[in-house]
Amino acid sequence: MAAEFDFIVVGGGSAGAVIASRLSEDPACQVALIEAGDRPPEISSLPIAPAAMQLNPTTDWMYTADPGKAGLGLNGGRMPVPRGKMLGGSSGINYMVYVRGHPGDFDAWAEGGAAGWSYADVLPYFRKSEGLAPSDEIVVDTPAHNSTGPLGVSVRAPVLPAAQQFVEAAVAAGIPRGDYNGRDRGGAAGFVSLTQTTTRGGKRSSTYVAFLAGEPESRSNLTIITGAQVRRILFKGQTGQITATGVEYRTAAGETVVAHAAKEVILSAGAIGSPHLLLLSGIGPRQEVEALGVSCLVDSPHVGKHLRDHLMCPLVYPAPGIGVPATEIGLSMGPDALRAPAGPLPADHAQDAKLSPELQTLKQEAERRLAEWQATGRGLAASSLVDAVVFCSTGLGDLHSHDTEIMCFVTGANDDFMRLILNVDTARFFDDVSKRLAPDAENLVLLANPVLPHSQGEITLASADPSVHPTIRMNYFDDPHDMKVMVAAIRRSLDIAAHWPGNRKLGQLMVPPFLAEKHDYEPGAKPSDALLEDFALHFSLTVYHPTSTCRIGDVVDPRLRVRGVAQLRVADASVMPNVISGNTNAPSIMIGEKAAEMIAAEHGVKLAEFVGERSASHH
Repeated sequence: MAAEFDFIVVGGGSAGAVIASRLSEDPACQVALIEAGDRPPEISSLPIAPAAMQLNPTTDWMYTADPGKAGLGLNGGRMPVPRGKMLGGSSGINYMVYVRGHPGDFDAWAEGGAAGWSYADVLPYFRKSEGLAPSDEIVVDTPAHNSTGPLGVSVRAPVLPAAQQFVEAAVAAGIPRGDYNGRDRGGAAGFVSLTQTTTRGGKRSSTYVAFLAGEPESRSNLTIITGAQVRRILFKGQTGQITATGVEYRTAAGETVVAHAAKEVILSAGAIGSPHLLLLSGIGPRQEVEALGVSCLVDSPHVGKHLRDHLMCPLVYPAPGIGVPATEIGLSMGPDALRAPAGPLPADHAQDAKLSPELQTLKQEAERRLAEWQATGRGLAASSLVDAVVFCSTGLGDLHSHDTEIMCFVTGANDDFMRLILNVDTARFFDDVSKRLAPDAENLVLLANPVLPHSQGEITLASADPSVHPTIRMNYFDDPHDMKVMVAAIRRSLDIAAHWPGNRKLGQLMVPPFLAEKHDYEPGAKPSDALLEDFALHFSLTVYHPTSTCRIGDVVDPRLRVRGVAQLRVADASVMPNVISGNTNAPSIMIGEKAAEMIAAEHGVKLAEFVGERSASHH
C-alpha cells in the first residue's frame, strides 16, 4: 500500500530541509522528506572536519567530473565533486562560508526574466533564515541581517592572527573593510572581511541542525525517510497534460516503495541530483534520454545543461609563524583523528594503555582541545580555516557584480588532504613534498576564484539505472574570458600577499618546478601571464558550487514549476539562472525559504510567517 502525503520533498539538503520544515509548520499539511543519506554523523558538527566526510560513501555522493580544459595536474585528470549525502545535504559537509551574493547578481536574474527574484525580492528570505551572532570583528550592515532566525551565522572565535593579517594586507592593497553580505558590496574595489560562517556557538549550523533537529523532526505530520534513494518520479496523463503523482524509491534494505503526493512533488536533490532525476524520469532532451532507453515524456532540452561552477587556483606560501600546521589541526579534532593508519595513535583504543609518555601527552592534549571546543565552542576546531575573504572586480566585464573572490585558507594541510581530498598530483606541484607538506610545516593558501564564469558544462545520463552516477562535464575554461579573469584574480592575490603586514612575512610563492622550468621562472620574480595560465590549467580546483542545471526560464518558470508537468517543482541550486558571485550555500537556503512560501501561498498552507508571499487566505 503506497503512503499518501500532500507534499513529497526529494532531498533533505540545503533547500529541501528548509522546505519540509516550513511546510510542516501547518499541522494540517502532511509532508514527506525523502533523503538518500542519514542524519549527519557527530563529526559534522565540528567545523574543522569537512574533509573527514569527503570520500566516505555514507556522507558523500563521491561524484567526479571531466574538468574540460582544466585538471591537467590532477590525479587521473578528474575533478572531485563532493556532495553531502545526509539530512542537511552539502550544508553538513561544506566549509560553511556564508555568502549571499552581490545584489547585482539577483537584479541580473530578474532582468533576464526571473520575475520575483531581484535583490529586493530575495533579501527578506535571506533575513528570514538568518540568526547572526553580533561581532565587533567585522563590519555589519545591520538592516540587511537578522539575529533571530534558525540558521546560525557567526565569526569564529578566537580570530586567528593569519586571518587578521590577511584583512590588513588587503586593506593595504586598496580593498576596504566591509560587509560582503550587506545591501551594498562596495564599488570595483570591493570589500575584505573575516568570514561569516554557518556556525552557532562554534558548531556547524547545517540545515538539518537549523531546520529539522529537535521539534520539527518530531512533528506527527512530517515523515522523514532516510537511507532512501528516489529512482524516478511517477506521472499520470498524456503528453501535454502530464501530472506528477509521487515517487518511487529504494530503501537501504533494497525494497522498492511508492509514495503518492496529492498536491506536489518538490525536487531538492541539488544541481546534480535534480537534473539526474528528471532525466531518469523522461524529462529532458529527447534524443539524449531515448538513446539510453528512457521514454521521453517531456522534451525539455535544457535539463542538465548550463552547468556553472566556480574554480579556484591555490597559491601556496611558506608562512612561518603564521600558517596553521597539520599537527595542530589533527590535535584540535580530538584523539580519534590521530589514530592509525594516518596518525600516531593506535587504531585500537584498547592499546592506549601501552602508549609511550610522548604519545600519552599528545592524546591528553587532543582530549583537552576537543573538550574545550565542546564546552565553549572556541578554539582551532571552531572553523573550517577559510577565515577571511575578499570580493572585488577585475574590470574585465560583468560590471553589475564582483567577478573575483579571494579566500584565505590559513593552512597548507598535509599530503593526504592535497592528494586525496583535492586530488592534486602533489609530486608535480611541490619541489619536495615531504618537506613542504610535513606535519609541522607552516603554510598559507590564497585561493583565487573568478566567481562569474562564462563557461558552461552539462550533466547527462550515463545509464538508465538510477544507481549509476550521471556523467558530469564541467567544461572549465571553455570560454576564454574565464582565463583572463583567473589571471587577474591571481595577480590580485599576489598583490595582497605582497602587502602582508608586520615583521613576519609570507615566503616566496611555491611554483611547481616543471612549470617554473618551462616558463623560465626565477623564484621571487613576477610571473608571466603564460605561467599563470598554465598553473591554472593544471591545478585549479572546484569550489564545490555547481548550479543552473534546471534554471529558471528554461526548465522551470519563475515560481519553480517544471515546464510541461503539473504538480512538480524544483527548488535548489539547479534553478539559479546563473551562478552567484560567491559561495552558493546561503542562496540555496534562500531558494528553499522562497519556494516554501510560494508553495504555501498557492495551496493555502499556514506558515508561521510569510515575509514575501501573500498567504492564500489574503487572496
